[in-house]
Amino acid sequence: MERTEANFPENPPLKTHKLVLGAQICLRIVAIATALAATCVIITSNETVMVYGLPFDARYSYSPAFKFFVFANSFACGVTLLSFIIVFFFVRHSSTPTNYFLLFLHDLFMMSLVLSSVTAATAVGYIGQYGNSHIGWFQICDRLNKFCHKVTISMVLSYLTAICLLVLTIISASKSRQIKV
Repeated sequence: MERTEANFPENPPLKTHKLVLGAQICLRIVAIATALAATCVIITSNETVMVYGLPFDARYSYSPAFKFFVFANSFACGVTLLSFIIVFFFVRHSSTPTNYFLLFLHDLFMMSLVLSSVTAATAVGYIGQYGNSHIGWFQICDRLNKFCHKVTISMVLSYLTAICLLVLTIISASKSRQIKV
């Protein structure tokens, strides 16, 4: 009885390799840009309003979740910029499955970091938008429209960063599957 197996080429065609590298470069540029934009938008979001004759100031630095959000996005932006340089190195030299495995680990870590920070910020934003009457937290976004609007924009940009990093993780994982054990 004869066994039939799928014959996969040892090396993918050059067109596929260039397509993967092009997607890596484009997605990294978008991830860097959205992470940087999310950081800049939330850092510049501050608003002061008068509530019952008292000034009420809102800044990102008043919330530990927003501080973590700023740190995570700026760190992801910087480190993804370094990985962007490494991908350019792959364009000039040969890339191996081991290199893609290292990119997979990087992308997975960055995606996890950005996703955890944006979900923490989303939880704080939800309480700011709707409050929680069971524990006495009042909604503030009805009075701080500009601040809440900028925070929302920043979170949307950060979710886009997480999506780009997720796609990069999938691409790097699929390319690293070719490691010979």
